[in-house]
Amino acid sequence: MIMQSLDDDQAVDPVSIPLAGKTSIADFMVVASGRSGRQVASMATKIAEKLKSDFGRSARVQGLPTADWVLIDCGDIIVHIFRPDVRVFYNLERMWGLDDAPAPAQATASAPPVIATPR
Repeated sequence: MIMQSLDDDQAVDPVSIPLAGKTSIADFMVVASGRSGRQVASMATKIAEKLKSDFGRSARVQGLPTADWVLIDCGDIIVHIFRPDVRVFYNLERMWGLDDAPAPAQATASAPPVIATPR
């Protein structure tokens, strides 16, 4: 459902990372980008709403006010939705051992990224 929702909302470079054997925090991590803070917030809100309506589960969502990096804790799945420059900075795919994953789309702005951690 999460990957389909991201695809429907035209997320940039969505990646599903299996975490089994790497950590006990979740079974999967999903990482994707939105083209703007508004798109990031919209995609995150939609996933949280679908999780509630389709599965009766509440997700914890952090980072919506700035929408540079929104974290959605769905229990067994952790979803990170970034603005492109913030995703490039943190590069979670590489951190979790996906060296063969496609590189996230590079930010086009020349200014350094504004980094805000989820709360």
